[in-house]
Amino acid sequence: MKHVARKRFGQHFLTDGRVIDAIVAAIAPQPGDDMVEIGPGLAALTQPLVERLGSLTVVELDRDLAARLREHPLLRVVESDVLKVDFSALAQQVGRGGAPAAGLRVVGNLPYNISTPILFHLLDHVAVVRDQLFMLQKEVIDRMVAKPATSDYSRLSVMLQWRYSMDNVLFVPPESFDPPPRVDSAVVRMVPLAEPPDIDLKLYGELVQVAFSQRRKILRNTLGKWLETRGFASEFDLQRRAEEVPVSEYVSLAQSIQP
Repeated sequence: MKHVARKRFGQHFLTDGRVIDAIVAAIAPQPGDDMVEIGPGLAALTQPLVERLGSLTVVELDRDLAARLREHPLLRVVESDVLKVDFSALAQQVGRGGAPAAGLRVVGNLPYNISTPILFHLLDHVAVVRDQLFMLQKEVIDRMVAKPATSDYSRLSVMLQWRYSMDNVLFVPPESFDPPPRVDSAVVRMVPLAEPPDIDLKLYGELVQVAFSQRRKILRNTLGKWLETRGFASEFDLQRRAEEVPVSEYVSLAQSIQP
């Protein structure tokens, strides 16, 4: 029986064979890689991946799709909302004889309606991740990889670039899906930095959120007041807008005020 895409799960199933081949080539799965696919859906990516890997763990929320996937002998199915999955614990379970020595590889066509929460959720588990390759709404990826002083540079840029090296690897048009989404899509590769700066992530997240809360205003009117409450007395140019400050400066600022 044909599965009907469910709007509440943000389902758009990839059907373009050329795009599928290009994504698999970008992932470059190798036998023995410890890989997790988020939102496998109708297994368009799942099947070519598992053929190359030998085994694959998938996270699927849709009960009917999860039941279908369980019929595949080489798949380990986690039926769950991905935002509730403890990827650090999953790495221990997926890894052969413990946590993967090379780190977990996480891939998938992410539900566009919750893509940003998923990215932030995975940021909490980045220590066990080797790399991530996701299909997302193109405008989201544009923000992820944006440079300072551009219109796309945003809270998302600053929250991810301190921890990942990222690049946009593939454009995917709406007609590659069934049903086609109303937006363009793209594929992003995210590789955790080998030597990331030492910061308090909760504090950093709060700082960045305050900075971009009113992005048209200069930081003296937003971040300046937040810094005053923390007794910040060092130099930082608050006569700029949030989008003009490089990631490195946000990181240094967070380091200077953390306990």
